[in-house]
Amino acid sequence: MYWRVEGSLLELTTVRPIAFFTWNGQTFIERWMRRGLVLVMAVLRPFLYAANRVFATRVVHTVLRGVSRDRLDLLGEEYFQYKLKPQLKLEGVRELKGLIDSGADVVLVSQGLDHVMGPLARHLGVKWVIANRLEFRDGMATGRLLDPVIRPRGVFARITGAGPDGRRAPNQLARDLGLGSDERGVEALQSAVIPAQRRLPVLEHPIVHFDGGRLAGPLSVRLALAGKQVMLIGVTGFIGKVWLVNLLMDLPEIGRIYLLIRRQKSNPAQGRFEKLVEESPVFDPLYKRYGAGLARFLRERVEIVEGDVSTPGLGLVPDVSQALRRNLDLVVNSSGLTDFNPDLRDALLTNVDAAVSVAEFVRKSDHAGLLHLSTCYVAGTRDGRVGETLRPNYTPAGVANFDADAEWRSLHELVKQAAVKAESAEVTEELRRQALQREHASKDLKGAALENQIRKNRVRWLRNYLTEAGKKRANELGWPNTYTLTKSLAESLIHKYGAGLPIAMVRPAIVETSVEKPFLGWNEGINTSAALSYLLGTYFRQLPSNERKRLDVIPVDSVCRGMTLIAAAIVERRNAQIYQLATSVTNPCDMRRSIELTSLAHRKHYRALEGMESWLRLRFDAIPVSKQRYERMSAPAQKAIIKSIQRIVSPLPLRKAPLARAERNLEKVEKLIELFEPFILLNEHDFVAENVEKLAHALVPEERANFGYDTRSIDWWEYWINIHIPALRRWTYPLIEGRPLEARPSRSFQLAESESNGEAIKTGTNGATWRYS
Repeated sequence: MYWRVEGSLLELTTVRPIAFFTWNGQTFIERWMRRGLVLVMAVLRPFLYAANRVFATRVVHTVLRGVSRDRLDLLGEEYFQYKLKPQLKLEGVRELKGLIDSGADVVLVSQGLDHVMGPLARHLGVKWVIANRLEFRDGMATGRLLDPVIRPRGVFARITGAGPDGRRAPNQLARDLGLGSDERGVEALQSAVIPAQRRLPVLEHPIVHFDGGRLAGPLSVRLALAGKQVMLIGVTGFIGKVWLVNLLMDLPEIGRIYLLIRRQKSNPAQGRFEKLVEESPVFDPLYKRYGAGLARFLRERVEIVEGDVSTPGLGLVPDVSQALRRNLDLVVNSSGLTDFNPDLRDALLTNVDAAVSVAEFVRKSDHAGLLHLSTCYVAGTRDGRVGETLRPNYTPAGVANFDADAEWRSLHELVKQAAVKAESAEVTEELRRQALQREHASKDLKGAALENQIRKNRVRWLRNYLTEAGKKRANELGWPNTYTLTKSLAESLIHKYGAGLPIAMVRPAIVETSVEKPFLGWNEGINTSAALSYLLGTYFRQLPSNERKRLDVIPVDSVCRGMTLIAAAIVERRNAQIYQLATSVTNPCDMRRSIELTSLAHRKHYRALEGMESWLRLRFDAIPVSKQRYERMSAPAQKAIIKSIQRIVSPLPLRKAPLARAERNLEKVEKLIELFEPFILLNEHDFVAENVEKLAHALVPEERANFGYDTRSIDWWEYWINIHIPALRRWTYPLIEGRPLEARPSRSFQLAESESNGEAIKTGTNGATWRYS
């Protein structure tokens, strides 16, 4: 049943929605240029309309040339929600609802764009529409309408077509639209019907093994991991928690999961885990499923092991170590320090020393395999396609005769030399002078107080020295930061010390918000995209970036699905050495689109709020610009203006320099942009992720719903606007702003001593804080 929108549900014009779209373009110049064109069209439209309604409709829509599909989809929803929805005719809505309730398959027909009619149809519960559709190339409108063009109604339509009943017979509707009233016209009408839901083309990718190395039959995760014993290192981290919960939810038949957790000062490993279960929202699905029986369920499947992954033997006492080496089927190492430029001591300890210790532990085990979590960005400062191969002793700069083992030992030697230098007379004298010259230092600082201040300065000096030393060495070898340097060294050392073992190194890209598990929209901590997306939600507009560069974001639950598949492959000894979990090849989203989607997500948030602040912010869309324009017109130029003002007023007897706070904020922006330049401006990486897709292809059909890996079907518009940015607003932006997260109902969890074999195992660790990725 065809139902004409105009007259029965709305009095919709052609120009007003287009004017709304042009009024909300991405850039200020674009907005004013398009407004001028709309004004010209409004003047010419009556004459064009009188000559040919179809031609007039085509001409009016040319104004939208160069507007992205993403923007039109969001603005279409906004236009319906805030402009059209309040104007719906209640009588017509009741008539339509009655028709739908009777079981009729209704098709809404309108002269409006499908970006507006889709939200209207979904609101009314209609599945199909006929509306005007723009042609798109690479996600941008060409300004050309696809056939058939739904022309406006005639001059007397407001009189003859008024009333709540919008039903139209196929022949009559085809004649009204200028398609002809014969069978060909009706067929053209039927071919113009499209779904009201947003359509996403899913990229199909056939799996063909040309090298003859076919996988050994179907893969069943349940059969591979049922009854197996797994040790997870890094459960307190973002990925580790999600993988543990997903495994327990989807694979309760797993044998036992050992969680290696380090004692944190006076807080034992078991206490840390209990607090994690009590406080982290990740465990909500387990609470919902098992309720009061959760402790019993976890006692049956989880065992807490206290240890230190950075020490030989993982810091385990001998009897526990022997039992684990004998019984473990798999070790999953998701630990690591993810700060880009940390103290070199911390980076070596957590990212390299720990990886070597784990590899040596697996070598001494009876039959355990190893899944080690690395990162795609070990590729370093290079461009092009990055394959799933391991190149031992690799450097992006192509340093001749580079040896990862020697570099590892050299960096440790550098740390020792820095510690000696920090105690030297020259540095001590400099630190003493700094202590006496501090702005708030007492004039008579001496004795123990002076020595204590020198000691604090020495700690700070050594930390800063090693941070810069690590960054400098990484840049010399071709990596953008210390994090990627140490992760790459770890891969080479695992390859060396784990030769011949069943080891898979897993390289995720930028791991972000979940789309399904443990629940929709889970994120944690200030991760890679959080700081930048927060910045783009302020009045900051010009982000230096390469529009063509692909921002390789992957949901955390996709990473965890991939890890589970790879874990099963390791247990069955059918694994590859390297697996990349990325989207830059399978489902690319470039920087231009990422920036616009971020701005649109912020716009949707601010549009729902009231007040002048929100009204202003939703009009400040971020745009990608060159590095030169950023330096000329954004934060660096603004900071230069502030410094000029400060120089002019410096002779005045002011207690504080003017605009000091603004200057500090601009310096923070500059440092943030510099930190993330490798991800948004430099190094056009395309990470191949075929090995995990081969495993997913081999997965038995009945397990694909729970364990299948599929990044090709991710709708980036839906993900960015309705999942990722809202999740960051809930879980991350409060941390950036120094606010507490939303209050949650308190809950209590305890692994009873009588049922958990007494105290957690003591290992003699020194209680230092351990950080996990």
